[in-house]
Amino acid sequence: PQADEHTPLMLRLSLLLLVGPLDALRVAVTGAGGQTGQHAFRKLLALPEFEPVGIVRSEESKAALVKSGVPADAVTVADVTDEAAIAAALAGCDALIIGTSAKPAPSGETDESTGRPIFGFPNGQPEAVDWLGQKSQIDGAKAAGAIHVVLCSSMGGTDPGNMLNALGRESLPDGSTKGGDILLWKRKAEKYLIDSGVPFTIVHPGGLLNEPGGKRQLVLGVDDERTVGERSIPREDVAEVLVQALRIPAYRGRSFDLRSMNEGEGAVTTDFAALLDELGGRDCDYSLGKMA
Repeated sequence: PQADEHTPLMLRLSLLLLVGPLDALRVAVTGAGGQTGQHAFRKLLALPEFEPVGIVRSEESKAALVKSGVPADAVTVADVTDEAAIAAALAGCDALIIGTSAKPAPSGETDESTGRPIFGFPNGQPEAVDWLGQKSQIDGAKAAGAIHVVLCSSMGGTDPGNMLNALGRESLPDGSTKGGDILLWKRKAEKYLIDSGVPFTIVHPGGLLNEPGGKRQLVLGVDDERTVGERSIPREDVAEVLVQALRIPAYRGRSFDLRSMNEGEGAVTTDFAALLDELGGRDCDYSLGKMA
């Protein structure tokens, strides 16, 4: 096959996996102070073939990681909505795991028509975080010459009416809306990554569980299908797939959904190359659903 600009680094990663560390692959992990991103960051710290750099939003997040035992020089502070700051943080990185997401929280107000709490995004609307922030990360990784970007997104993108899109959405007097639409902005960022020319893996987890990983059979699918298994998955299992996507070349150029069986059902997933084979070559179809 014809060599391309990524061939030397791809060869280097293959050698790392075959014979052990030569020059550890420098991998940035954004959202490293959060939940799923932090799981991925800690997994990389334990693997000698990687030199992870955790990117967090604030000095407080960095201090918390350092207090927990993470080396201070392995954590960098940069806000993903600051294009220049994130580009500087990604300089010199060979790969990137995108673990950032706008995070909804109750506003304290109630919808009079439904009686349900109204949610907002106090740390940044989806357009700023899940679109512009992810775009800046992708651009920064490309400028750094990264050989792989692994994006942790979300299931639900084929359904514009998904309830998650209503969170933080505000109706204006003229009948239009602003804010919210988190899955539409995520889907736009995914397509931007696909079109960027940077080798990618896009993972759409189901509902995220704060339960131990490594205890379930994982299930892959596409386009929000649900054949077997639950519509949920432990965060730690998601993080394991994000890391394995860096280690197994067949994960490049793939976009899929990730769920799990209930604990005790099926066989615990340990072979992540075989897991990918479940897709039979299928990938998510971006002609479905809607983008912002």
